Amino acid sequence: MTRATAFWVQAPGQGMLRTAEIPEPGRDDVVIRTLHTGISRGTESLVFRGEVPVSERDRMRAPFQEGDFPGPVKYGYLNVGVVERGPSDVQGRTVYTLYPHQSEFVVPRSAVAPVPESVPARRAVLAGTVETAVNVLWDAAPLVGDRVAVIGAGMVGCAVARLAGGIPGAQVVVVDVDRDKAEVCERLGVAFAQPDDVPRDRDVVIDTSGSERGLQLALESAATEGEIVEASWFGDRSVRLELGGAFHSKRLTIRSSQVGMVSPRRRGTRSTADRLALALRLLDDPAFDALLTGRSSWRELPEVMAAIASGASPGLCHTIDWGDAA
Repeated sequence: MTRATAFWVQAPGQGMLRTAEIPEPGRDDVVIRTLHTGISRGTESLVFRGEVPVSERDRMRAPFQEGDFPGPVKYGYLNVGVVERGPSDVQGRTVYTLYPHQSEFVVPRSAVAPVPESVPARRAVLAGTVETAVNVLWDAAPLVGDRVAVIGAGMVGCAVARLAGGIPGAQVVVVDVDRDKAEVCERLGVAFAQPDDVPRDRDVVIDTSGSERGLQLALESAATEGEIVEASWFGDRSVRLELGGAFHSKRLTIRSSQVGMVSPRRRGTRSTADRLALALRLLDDPAFDALLTGRSSWRELPEVMAAIASGASPGLCHTIDWGDAA
């Protein structure tokens, strides 16, 4: 039996590399050799810190997760690799899979999505992020000429802003406390503002900040009868909002957006596979390289994950290179 290397969260705040046994593939399976994985800063940090609420542990399971929260657990879903063995239509192809950090693995053919040849393999790790952004925008449904505010310049917020910026006449501003994110927003072709300078009366406000203050700022930025789409996930943290003031007089609405199900606006006509294929096509855009802000060898993954989860390693998408892990 073939052996591979995988990353596990042994216990909250403790990660390690472990040996994984690779089974022989079945007739409808593919064998993938991983090229790159990406770290989803928000969700994977919550998992690493052991902050997945007991009530959400079943819903939060990744498609190929092993173990259970809070640990030991093998978790992750941003994986790009090459098909080493499989059906002729994908043999040798670069593919995206919702698989954890592991050097080699076997999954059903139906679980992989071919990466367009025009999309570099490392950029393709953003497919899950862009897929989330697609779902957020299907939920938010901005229109031509809308004034859009995205609160939080993380991976998802920046992806939402880039896609929303393609709507004719749309005025998109990303709001973040970190001045350094202004450079990223410039590369994405959208405006940047700090919280004190956020424009008001936005037709669409999307919060991706993962912070209590960010959501409050989203409420303050919305136009009358506006809808605030909450795309963050707070894990087991409580959030306190000030719902006095203009909240009722402006008839504001807060609604959640989550990638686990296709947005109701498209659920009758799009599958999750359709949504992922769209995200991969949208990544044929060099501007998304602005979201790739760090890279490390798989050997450093335990230390890298700990630094990201603690906030000691800032940035957007940190990728892990597995090319020499065979």
